Amino acid sequence: MELKTLLEETFQRRASDLHLLVGKPPMWRIDGQLSFFKQYSQPLTRGEVEESIKTITTSEQEKIFEKKKELDFSFSYLDKVRFRVNIYNQQGQPALAARAISNKIPTLTELHLPPVLRRIFDLRQGLVLVTGPTDHGKSTTLASVIDQIIKTRSVHVITIEDPIEYVYHSDISIVSQREMYNDTLSWPAALRSALREDPDIVLIGEMRDHETIAAALTIAETGHLVLATLHTNSAAQTVNRIVDVFPEEQQDQVKLQLSTTLEMVISQRLIPAIQGGRLPATEILIANSAVRNTVREGKVTMIDNIISTSVQEGMMSLEMSLASLVKSGAVDKQVALSYALKPDNLEKLL
Repeated sequence: MELKTLLEETFQRRASDLHLLVGKPPMWRIDGQLSFFKQYSQPLTRGEVEESIKTITTSEQEKIFEKKKELDFSFSYLDKVRFRVNIYNQQGQPALAARAISNKIPTLTELHLPPVLRRIFDLRQGLVLVTGPTDHGKSTTLASVIDQIIKTRSVHVITIEDPIEYVYHSDISIVSQREMYNDTLSWPAALRSALREDPDIVLIGEMRDHETIAAALTIAETGHLVLATLHTNSAAQTVNRIVDVFPEEQQDQVKLQLSTTLEMVISQRLIPAIQGGRLPATEILIANSAVRNTVREGKVTMIDNIISTSVQEGMMSLEMSLASLVKSGAVDKQVALSYALKPDNLEKLL
């Protein structure tokens, strides 16, 4: 079974992911659900999976995979779509997971995201974080923001990704896209050098550890706009994660840095829609004076209350967003409740 055929199916069926595992048929994730198709129901052999991996890897990548047992990279398929690929071993057998990434970067409107996110377009400095679970659209949201900025402002954007996902094009801006282990050997090295590369905006694919987070805060503090993702579930959890990753003796300084640089936290989920597909539900925290004071003083438990009382400023809790989707008839109530962080609050809003 040729990988080219399976990739074409992924593109045609608008699947988000393709999975190849020895002993299982090819599996696709469509609208968040895994499934296989009758014409591809035969279990894959080790040879078929290995051959699929060889068709999309270089000899250097094969050596890295053999040594490290896993590898991330990306590639374009016939100028139709890009794929972010992870090859790995499970139970001693090779496996492949490929995430489809559209060549066309959608707008915030096309993503059904709140208009308040357009405020990011005009920011010159600070820290904007998009958070949420894996496969819930964080990278696409940031790509949409960057794509709009580079088409309306003349800026130098540096992205540090593992691997490169969306590819940007602009006639008036420069976008330097750096892929981990291909263009740079480490996150700390790439972030240290970023300040010497004359950036206006720095995109960090994921803030993974205290070195990455410290560098992000420093870059934002020195007058640049930093966009990044975190695997956290809410704005309050995001602030806690950033502070807690540092040793206790550094945490007061980090709170101060974060209070002065933070501009917005968008925590999002993609919710299965009644009519098919998925729609975003978002919690939005905008750093006003109350938020900055709360972060500086470490009173993170107050953040949820600030969000709920600052709707007029564009803030929104996840439950408010879910309630709006249910009331509009786009999302089933029980589905919304299963994604809520505070189901009781959602019940009251409904």
